[in-house]
Amino acid sequence: MTLRHWSAALALLGSLVSAQAQTVSPQEALYIRALAATCANCHGTAGQAAAGSANATLAGRNDIAAQMRAFKSGARPATVMHQLAKGYSDAQIDAIAAYFAVQKQ
Repeated sequence: MTLRHWSAALALLGSLVSAQAQTVSPQEALYIRALAATCANCHGTAGQAAAGSANATLAGRNDIAAQMRAFKSGARPATVMHQLAKGYSDAQIDAIAAYFAVQKQ
């Protein structure tokens, strides 16, 4: 993805979080959804963790970017999230966080 695409995706995600409607290109939507899908094994489809799961539900949360950065830096201890978070750029973390913030709980 080019820098132009990243900029457009981040601008769009910022507006989604603030509830302003904008059109997302199909390519950008697929990319953002694919990033978020990497969380599904532990946190459930669309961020809905299974009932009784020890894993957090991500849908509707507004603190995901901060939590991911804390895992990435090592400020928040984890069993596996600190390793996973290191694989994402800040722009990808922001995209994942914005995606889950607008999902229904």
